[in-house]
Amino acid sequence: MKAFVVTHYGPDGLAAAEVATPTAGPGDVLVDIRAASINPLDKMIRNGEFKHLIKYKPPFALGHDLSGVITAVGSDVRGFAVGDEIYARPRDGRIGAFAGTIAIDAGDVARKPTSLSFEEAAAVPLVALAAWQALVDVAGVQPGQKVLVHAGAGGLGSTVIQVAKHLGAYVATTARTSDIDKVRSLGADEVIDFTTTDFADVLSGYDVVLDSLGLASLQKSLTVLRPGGLAISVVGPPDPAFAAQLGMPFLKPVMAVMSRKVRGAAKKLGVRYSFLFMKASGAQLATLAGLYDNGTLRPVLDRTFPFDETVDAMAYVEQGKAKGKVVITR
Repeated sequence: MKAFVVTHYGPDGLAAAEVATPTAGPGDVLVDIRAASINPLDKMIRNGEFKHLIKYKPPFALGHDLSGVITAVGSDVRGFAVGDEIYARPRDGRIGAFAGTIAIDAGDVARKPTSLSFEEAAAVPLVALAAWQALVDVAGVQPGQKVLVHAGAGGLGSTVIQVAKHLGAYVATTARTSDIDKVRSLGADEVIDFTTTDFADVLSGYDVVLDSLGLASLQKSLTVLRPGGLAISVVGPPDPAFAAQLGMPFLKPVMAVMSRKVRGAAKKLGVRYSFLFMKASGAQLATLAGLYDNGTLRPVLDRTFPFDETVDAMAYVEQGKAKGKVVITR
């Protein structure tokens, strides 16, 4: 079958190739992929940023988000059947959504929200899981707390705003002028136009900040937190807890050094820092599907590309102009 694979690590490392069609193991479902979406994580994996932590061996198919139809079910799988429409974020080590077919551990799969098209459903697994795990599992956001979401018009930010409002938080976000109305429509209570205003000059007393922009934004975000508040970053630097998540406790000292500067800055301010690398979870996707179907959450798409233009779709995302998720359709 045709797939888009990482032939070597680097910016030019993604290319079309013919690969063997996978088969379903005892705990897997085999899925005919109808749509996939692109995430910043795809760029990071392609460029080799996690090559020492997640052991992919080129060539391997890229892609972390998908929707499709089950075509085969492993002998140990219960609760799924051939013909089921599903969506998933396959676990690390078993990605490959930029292809025609994929074998996925059944624990990573949930039935597709019935209200969403395949294209819409493919846009949400990774960002929805990241938002849920950041706000519920890590931060434990409670009604009335104040949450700052950076880049609220993007694929992740637009989802975090909606999940935070579902949890009863007061939500501020940063966005460019042209996106202010969009993020307000998603539920943002306060919008800071980053083209004219520095968020650190106007915000204070926040319980949680979710940063997806980088170290400079993260360090500044520490200053708007209340004492004991929590800054969560999805772009690093990794902290010692990430080593435990990977099952590599021997890396804790390394990650302690990598995150020493930001953790030290947080400690001086009396706040906390946590790195988030989301985990696959079919159970959480099932919960989130209900929130999409009842209208609490909605996907935010920028545009779609045909499967044959996957490399072009990656390049488009890397330009940083997408206002929502970019989806590849088959």
